[in-house]
Amino acid sequence: MTFEQLSIFVAVAEREHLTKAAFAIGLTPSAVSSAIRNLETSYGVELFHRVGRRIELTYEGRVFLGEARATLARAKAAALVLSDLGGLQKGELVVFASQTIASYWLPAMLMRFKIRYPGIDLKLMIGNTTTAAKAVLDGLAEVGFVEGSVDEPALSVRPLTEDELLVVVGPRHPWARGKPIAPAELVSGTRWVMREKGSGTRSAFEAAISNLGTVPGDLAVALELPSNEAVISAAREGLCATVVSGAVAAPLLTQGLLVKARFTLPSRQFAILRHKQRHSSRASLALETICREDKAAEVQNWDDWAL
Repeated sequence: MTFEQLSIFVAVAEREHLTKAAFAIGLTPSAVSSAIRNLETSYGVELFHRVGRRIELTYEGRVFLGEARATLARAKAAALVLSDLGGLQKGELVVFASQTIASYWLPAMLMRFKIRYPGIDLKLMIGNTTTAAKAVLDGLAEVGFVEGSVDEPALSVRPLTEDELLVVVGPRHPWARGKPIAPAELVSGTRWVMREKGSGTRSAFEAAISNLGTVPGDLAVALELPSNEAVISAAREGLCATVVSGAVAAPLLTQGLLVKARFTLPSRQFAILRHKQRHSSRASLALETICREDKAAEVQNWDDWAL
């Protein structure tokens, strides 16, 4: 059994589709099919059901998937150790970030990192706080960046910086007139467009209003949408309120397409996640250092660096 066979099996198992898996890992469908057949033949085990043109994991395949993922995660950990020995001259760092951070805060940090360490390949995956925590927990990413609370004993959660959380509405919404909003009016005064459950933005908002005596489940949620762009686009219509990061809302507030409602929310913290029992690579520690540095612009010698 080879690491390549394990990687191919995991790719097919996660997609339950040979062609999609082949495209994702840069092999031909015939090469992927051959690798799966050789693995099954070598051990006398059927890993997939062939149902018409579809494939499905067998019971044995589902059991083996967990072991295959764990083995590949350990191999990546070994590669990280070797990368450390190279003094950050080469290597790979896989990062998972929640949407708000990935779109509005982290890119500048990744750019600074790439300027300093051009030999390190950065891979960024994006989801919400829940999926970021799961990715670090499962070893799919070494570090995660989130804006929501994470209650997972196996993960360390260290704050990085603060982020303003705003309630915003469209210009035609009654709250756009500047009247102060009482906590009770969050329930009685509007309908809401919200991010999906598991979103850090939604979790932080619900925790904040719970502390004010408002039950999040009492909010009249008209729509749940999977991105910041979707919720602010819906809120611009003026029928519903939403809650977003100040960084997300800033351009539309400046243009007058959104209005900040007069309801103050506590700021929240962006945090970095790590697995407590896994090795922290020098690359990930270097990225964390950059994220903690003073926000003043750095003087860079751009002539010595090329993409």
